[in-house]
Amino acid sequence: MARRRDGLLRRDALLDAALVCFSRANVLEIGIEQVRREAGASPSSVYNLFESMQQITLALLERTFERLFAHLVARVRQARGAKAVVTTLVAAHLEWVLAHRVEARFMYQATAVEQSPGASEALGLRKAEMLAPLTAHVAPLVASGALPDWSTLQFDVVVLGPTHEACRRFLAGAPLDVAWMEVELPELAWRAVDSARRRDKAARD
Repeated sequence: MARRRDGLLRRDALLDAALVCFSRANVLEIGIEQVRREAGASPSSVYNLFESMQQITLALLERTFERLFAHLVARVRQARGAKAVVTTLVAAHLEWVLAHRVEARFMYQATAVEQSPGASEALGLRKAEMLAPLTAHVAPLVASGALPDWSTLQFDVVVLGPTHEACRRFLAGAPLDVAWMEVELPELAWRAVDSARRRDKAARD
């Protein structure tokens, strides 16, 4: 148990070092040697845990999703009703991004790595596992027709698409007003969902 705990601590230290490196340069510009030096680790200790920079990046991305999704699940599970679920999801995403800007910037930069061959399927399964409590919370609203019967991807594109884009631009330095994002983006998401829900209902009737 002690060895396992030490291994986890070393792993987290390397991921923290990688995040520091990514805060200084683009994700694709950082190499494993830079992370090793930032962590003050020996080459053997690094390669015992990670075989490549891609593995480090994916591990950090997974840890970032774990932290983000834990926040989303905790907030959304308190919401009752379709509108509350949608607006809370957007608000919670904004809350986390604004409170963890370095991690969020890395997350958005690492999209290309997330889609790399051999990585996307495993990470996709892990993300679905992390979001399972949120999916279960939303399921009764979908079953009742209060929310459209969309896939997780479709839901993300419609509900969080504008928020993702606003966050990317804001973190890159665009002059977006935080108060405007916090007020407008949740309502924008709900209007899009409600419009789709009404169209679905009209088609069924």
